Amino acid sequence: MSSSPTPGPRRTALDALHRSLGATMTDFAGWDMPLRYGSERDEHHAVRTRAGLFDLSHMGEITVTGPQAAALLDHALVGNIGGVKTGRARYTMICREDGGILDDLIVYRLADTEYLVVANASNAQVVLDALVERAAGFDAEVRDDRDAYALLAVQGPESPGIVKALTDADLDGLKYYAGLPGKVAGVPALIARTGYTGEDGFELFVKPEHAVELWQALTEAGEGVGLVPCGLSCRDTLRLEAGMPLYGHELTTELTPFDAGLGRVVKFEKEGDFVGRAALREAAENAHHEPPVLVGLIAEGRRVPRAGYPVVAEGKVIGEVTSGAPSPTLGKPIAMAYVDARYAAPGTTGVAVDIRGSHEPFEVVALPFYKRSK
Repeated sequence: MSSSPTPGPRRTALDALHRSLGATMTDFAGWDMPLRYGSERDEHHAVRTRAGLFDLSHMGEITVTGPQAAALLDHALVGNIGGVKTGRARYTMICREDGGILDDLIVYRLADTEYLVVANASNAQVVLDALVERAAGFDAEVRDDRDAYALLAVQGPESPGIVKALTDADLDGLKYYAGLPGKVAGVPALIARTGYTGEDGFELFVKPEHAVELWQALTEAGEGVGLVPCGLSCRDTLRLEAGMPLYGHELTTELTPFDAGLGRVVKFEKEGDFVGRAALREAAENAHHEPPVLVGLIAEGRRVPRAGYPVVAEGKVIGEVTSGAPSPTLGKPIAMAYVDARYAAPGTTGVAVDIRGSHEPFEVVALPFYKRSK
């Protein structure tokens, strides 16, 4: 009996190019993605000081169109999406009826009745299914556009100059969390001033068949200023330093946006009901129950904390690490962790992480660890 071959991970339009650059590939959320090309530390420093080029084509693009597109998204998501002006973007979340976070999203308003919802790769199907289900009764269409886009990101202080050299679009007028259609190196693109690194930069949504020529044009434009290709490994240390949450680590279905310290994304004042409103109202008002607080931890020693490691103080477990890594910018191991509110104040002493039985001392700090100078 012959068994049918199991399908391998999906490949982006840039797959052959990554391999030609000697990338170390890894399976991430069902996609074969570059983990690093050379040294992840060098890639990290390049983004902080010069520029890095990322393939983010694994992200999940969902287009919502129609006369009631805004009303549908206001019902389906916790944010005020109808209030987003055309050409702007909004960070928001989609929650379950019980308030648990299904995913964090960026929603771009492309036109009066057209939105682009960008979900995390691991949750793209979950978000798509939820939007389709929640669209019942609305005059709006939810379309799976994951195959319609490749996504390239240029991040770092040199990124405006690199992209400017390839476009006539008004980048100077493009604010953070805004997007505009334009051509980059002759390729039609949605040019968005968004990113996940803590640096200035752009995310470029293009058709998959244009991805290779755009990557090559950006590479050439960035040669003189030290642009390097970057993988998922340095993207993780960059977002960790910037205090940005990662789904499955700082955000889960077990947590509400209020538990995650991101209650500001929930807009109770918007018109109409939305999925999770009652549970989230209760979470917002449940002040007598102090949920754990997301804090930053900086190691005093050299050992690296990892997700799931217990945080301890006064001989008891007071929390858990959600993300941890060596910080190339700080030169020390860092972590984000949910801890008992009593131990969350920056400067709290006596806090340690249990790293394989050894209680390693850590300093409690406010997030983010790193903020770029304007």
